[in-house]
Amino acid sequence: MIGIVTPTYNEAGNIPTLIEGLKPLDAQLIVVDDGSTDGTASIAEEAGAIVIRRGSKLGLASAYVRGMSKAIEMGLDPIVQMDADLSHQPADVPRLIDASKNNDLVLGSRWVPGGGIENWEASRQLLSRFGSGYARTLLGLPFQDLTGGFKAWRAETLNGIDLPSIRSEGYAFQIETTYRAYKNNASITEVPIIFAERLTGDSKMSWDIAIEAAWVVPALRWRGP
Repeated sequence: MIGIVTPTYNEAGNIPTLIEGLKPLDAQLIVVDDGSTDGTASIAEEAGAIVIRRGSKLGLASAYVRGMSKAIEMGLDPIVQMDADLSHQPADVPRLIDASKNNDLVLGSRWVPGGGIENWEASRQLLSRFGSGYARTLLGLPFQDLTGGFKAWRAETLNGIDLPSIRSEGYAFQIETTYRAYKNNASITEVPIIFAERLTGDSKMSWDIAIEAAWVVPALRWRGP
């Protein structure tokens, strides 16, 4: 059975649409909620999702680690990670899953032909492109989009990257997980997606997270994954 992991914080305006969009799939949704005050967790539970309530904002990466670990424990495979804010579109999930039949990790990519971004200002696009290029150059990775969080993993591959040992956040978390899989000789491919800016709620990303990635990436190269 497919597992889908999504972290949430005050996504009551988005989670019903996400759940409705995922209904055609034979999938178990795992929501890791960091203390939403708008009823997000209850809405997800009532719709049949497994909800892990953490009570406060503990970070995007640790939310993914918690949710992915739960998916592995449940024997779900493949395991999709995606945002709850509809920037990652439910209609794209089947394409990632199809690609995972012949690959260990599938990256939903904004920067390959057919991919793109809607409603982002130029500065954010530049930051994302720079982040991917920076990581690609320093780590010797052949992929175009290394900062995105829309991925489909084979459970064995995800289990093999030692999730509990990851301490990086945000962009750095996305880079580090792909790098670890690559160094483990995983077969990795990119599938084009259109990334749509969130319509409601607040972004979880910040300049602090982007700055963290700037020093985590060379640290990965020095010490290895």
